[in-house]
Amino acid sequence: MPEKQDIQRLIDIMARLRDPDGGCPWDLEQDFASIAPYTVEEAYEVADAIDRGDMDGLREELGDLLLQVVFHARLAEEAGTFGFGDVVQAISDKMVSRHPHVFGGAQVADAAEQTREWEAHKQRERAARGEADDSALAGISRGLPEWMRAVKLQNRAARVGFDWPGPGPVMDKLREELEEVQVEFEAMSAGPDADSQAARDRLEEEIGDVLFVAANLARHAKVDVGSALRRANHKFERRFRAMEALAQADGTALPELPLAAHEAYWNRAKQAE
Repeated sequence: MPEKQDIQRLIDIMARLRDPDGGCPWDLEQDFASIAPYTVEEAYEVADAIDRGDMDGLREELGDLLLQVVFHARLAEEAGTFGFGDVVQAISDKMVSRHPHVFGGAQVADAAEQTREWEAHKQRERAARGEADDSALAGISRGLPEWMRAVKLQNRAARVGFDWPGPGPVMDKLREELEEVQVEFEAMSAGPDADSQAARDRLEEEIGDVLFVAANLARHAKVDVGSALRRANHKFERRFRAMEALAQADGTALPELPLAAHEAYWNRAKQAE
């Protein structure tokens, strides 16, 4: 069973890696901004291991993610702002504060009420810090993946009643947005500003609307957008690799074939599943 000193060993390892006297040149070159993409990537790899049901992989990926926390904390400690212990204390205090029904005398009826109380507590925390933004959308990070931020924005708006009554109207809206994308595609193939930056901006905006509404549809279906997209990615990769294998078995390769042959291999890959 791991002991408390194990986390201290990891902290010490990171300090050694960052030691200007004999540390790792790569680690010494890093800063918050350069490490941030790795932090996001490791979080996704944790989710992927969970999605695959790979417990050995999950153990490893959680370690990689923990290393990111230790790395950021080390950078902050070197800058004289905070250390790993401050990070642990801050999250521990936050968990106790936001769970008065567990660590205090408050009571909640169910998980839905707890979610409402959680959001209300966060709003009180923002007010205590002097943050002037009292919008229902306040506090949603701009550093989130945009699909995740879209769902959070929609959930917050729904809490004050700004929401579709069900999936039916959302599907209608999705069809409407797709038609608007079609209009912009057609406009780009004709007219004086067919391929102008303004035309491309309009197309980007309309495609963005489609993606936003698709995220809303997933929310109404109680489907996690990230999980659904991971599944779609996995399915595409599986079928495409099967296409490549089928083509190779036939003594050819996909780049040498026309689209019709690609579609035929795709259908064979689907039927083989």
